[in-house]
Amino acid sequence: MENKYRNIYCGEVTLEKEGQTVRVCGWIDTIRNLGSLVFIALRDETGIVQLISKETEKYETLNRESTITVTGKVCKRQEGMENKNMKTGEIEIEIESLEVLGEVYKPLPFEVKTSKTSSEETRLKYRYLDLRNKEVHDGIIFRTKVIDFLRKTMKDMNFLEVQTPILTASSPEGARDFIVPSRKYKGKFYALPQAPQIFKELLMVSGFDRYFQIAPCFRDEDPRSDRLYGEFYQLDLEMSFATEEDVYKVGEKIFYDTFKTFGNKEVSPVPFKRIPFKESMEKYGTDKPDLRNPLVIEDITDILKNIDFALTKNKIIKAIKLNECDKSNSWFKKLDEYAKNLGLDAILTLKINENSEFEGGITKFLTDIEKENLQKKLSLEKGNTLVLIVGEKKIEKYAGLIRTKLGEDLALIDKSKYEFCIINDFPMYEWSEEDEKYDFTHNPFSMPRGGMDSLLNKKPDEIIACQYDFVCNGLEMASGGERNYSPTMLKKAFEIAGYDESVVESKFPSLYQAFHYGAPPHAGMAPGIDRILMLLKDEENIREMVAFPMASNGADAMMGAPNEVFEKQLRETHIKIRD
Repeated sequence: MENKYRNIYCGEVTLEKEGQTVRVCGWIDTIRNLGSLVFIALRDETGIVQLISKETEKYETLNRESTITVTGKVCKRQEGMENKNMKTGEIEIEIESLEVLGEVYKPLPFEVKTSKTSSEETRLKYRYLDLRNKEVHDGIIFRTKVIDFLRKTMKDMNFLEVQTPILTASSPEGARDFIVPSRKYKGKFYALPQAPQIFKELLMVSGFDRYFQIAPCFRDEDPRSDRLYGEFYQLDLEMSFATEEDVYKVGEKIFYDTFKTFGNKEVSPVPFKRIPFKESMEKYGTDKPDLRNPLVIEDITDILKNIDFALTKNKIIKAIKLNECDKSNSWFKKLDEYAKNLGLDAILTLKINENSEFEGGITKFLTDIEKENLQKKLSLEKGNTLVLIVGEKKIEKYAGLIRTKLGEDLALIDKSKYEFCIINDFPMYEWSEEDEKYDFTHNPFSMPRGGMDSLLNKKPDEIIACQYDFVCNGLEMASGGERNYSPTMLKKAFEIAGYDESVVESKFPSLYQAFHYGAPPHAGMAPGIDRILMLLKDEENIREMVAFPMASNGADAMMGAPNEVFEKQLRETHIKIRD
């Protein structure tokens, strides 16, 4: 059946259609009334086409962004009037009839073409208008293309797409749950899944060999520029009878192929560099290293532990070597201020001058042997500058922040690359000062390296988990692990974290019981789709990659969420609001 509004899209009206009568529809992009002629630029998702008419008075009441349908004859533009920047720039449509379909009754809150210059609050309140902006609109189309590509990639590798529930049970997985009160069961609650973790493991126990889905995940976490509030999407996948090496190969294919297809930068060759967690913290000060930054952190505490200098006495000392740095003393003072604001004791500098001699405030405290040891360990040359980071607790983290700042301020980061790596061998547990006990550092369902022997015979902070993250340009892109599929080992792993068997059985009843019925070894991961898109588009704000995101304050001005509900709804779900 013929569409009554159009028989061709705006972007498809080219010179080949000259002389034909066409019908187009869309939004009025611009109107120019010259008195004797009126020009209307009509926009749809495929592009813009110019409409022209001599009946200027007839179209005086038209408003920009109104929707119209137009019938007219395709004509070649006069010589010299062509627009080489438009797909339809060689033609125009002479209007024969025009019907307004959707009128604009109110002043626009912003210019659609320049909506990105408006405040995010206004843009999100009128997101349906913001999404008409071609750049913003194309970002959502781009999202669809990437997700289609990911689906095809997974199916080509024989992964089966399976949907898992949105309403589930609350479980202690790290972030806060979004809870949903039950009408049928007084005083009880469902939860929205933080991830399909338990369900995908149950699918492995169910005999499915390879599973994936484009999964929504719900976490009540504070947002950041690279983390959405409330809801985000991941490419969730799991494999039966698999080890972390099998997952690495799948992950490398997913990331390499996706970034090679949709990115515009050099992509790390496969296999990606693999870095144990401990090494990553020591060399880069983070478990999400940006390998585009060539700077490396070195621990020189042993070399300088005996120098008679108050600031370094009984402290940990890290060093970052700069090959060439001709910055002024005031620049280094600002760096020192930045370090102190972080909570560090001090930033010190040592320079190697043209005579291969040490210069700097602490030079006079160094013996010849200490200078020689620094020279050997750091391969020092003329013109090098050492930035020394001095502190105690969390110094690795602070040194990592200094490394990043130096890389950015000295323009050392190669922004023409997607530098991937895999961080593995995460510690299974970490000591919680607040709770005064060991707790899981990562996924509680991960297999300890060495199995039950490690759980029984190693100190908690010595146990390594079969956990791994894929990292690109300083962002965590995916997290995963080999799973602990033994009920005996699972019980022991939770026991070390202070949870007895009753907690495991009550909080993870399905998984714990399922593992008693012949569970296969399995492993998986979950690349973050929103973050992949953010990186591919060189976008600093992850909310740009989502059609209808929550604002940074966790509110939705467009929908008016969160909002109050009727008293009847509260009564039905057995809830009373406390003052």
